[in-house]
Amino acid sequence: MLQCTVTSTGSAAPAGRSLLARLERYYDAVPRGSARGERFGPLTLFVREGTGWPFYARPSLAGCDGVTAADVRRVRARQRELGVPEAFEWVAETSPALRPAVEAAGLVVREHPLMLLGPAGPPATTGAPDGVTVRIVGADDPALPGAVAVPYLSFAEPGTRRGRAGVTELDALIRKLTADGTVERLAGRIRAGLTSVAAALEGDTVLSAGQHQPVGPVSEVVGVGTLPVARRRGLGLAVTAALVADARARGVETVFLSAGDDDVARLYGRVGFRRVGTALIAGPPAP
Repeated sequence: MLQCTVTSTGSAAPAGRSLLARLERYYDAVPRGSARGERFGPLTLFVREGTGWPFYARPSLAGCDGVTAADVRRVRARQRELGVPEAFEWVAETSPALRPAVEAAGLVVREHPLMLLGPAGPPATTGAPDGVTVRIVGADDPALPGAVAVPYLSFAEPGTRRGRAGVTELDALIRKLTADGTVERLAGRIRAGLTSVAAALEGDTVLSAGQHQPVGPVSEVVGVGTLPVARRRGLGLAVTAALVADARARGVETVFLSAGDDDVARLYGRVGFRRVGTALIAGPPAP
């Protein structure tokens, strides 16, 4: 059986291997609540059951060292057949053989700092600006549609600088995501305990939001984004702190995330996250 290789050095290697193995089990488990896994040699393609955001391919738990460009091309062909993005996600330190295979198959790889706030990490606390309330958003909370929409606008204008999208764009996107069922799908995940959502609000307007997705003692903070016109007020950090507090209250021991870039990673460092590896995301080159 092929085995994944964890590359670590020094006296901390056993702890590093244990952590990365824990994250691999988490990565494999999270999509299975709403997707089926299709095996392509040492790779698994997660195919969503029903509607919703499409998933990706990643190394199978059973092995990754024997991966080839041909394996990657087979997955890409299946993704095209399904009409989903040709996306691959993995951890560089856990599956070092995958990057050369992915690049040989014609995909472009992007690097993201992988950051951990483990059991021994400092408390993640940060205050919200005056006039802003940060809270966990329930499935029936009127703030949920805004909490769903804000990260979409944020990721459309990446970076940490103030951008152009504001309340007008937010209102339009809320209507769209409510009409197409996106908001209700997230509400269902909240009711099922699969996702927790936090939001920072000024009055009734959501300015920043994010999620964490617990599986047993591990959870990943995902999708933290701020309305571009409201950036540089510490809102994303306040939302992250609320998500961490919620995860701890649920008994989660290991909280982690992937930062967009080094600048964003430095911001997360302020609430106690530290870099433990590199998350890799691959897709076709821009046209």
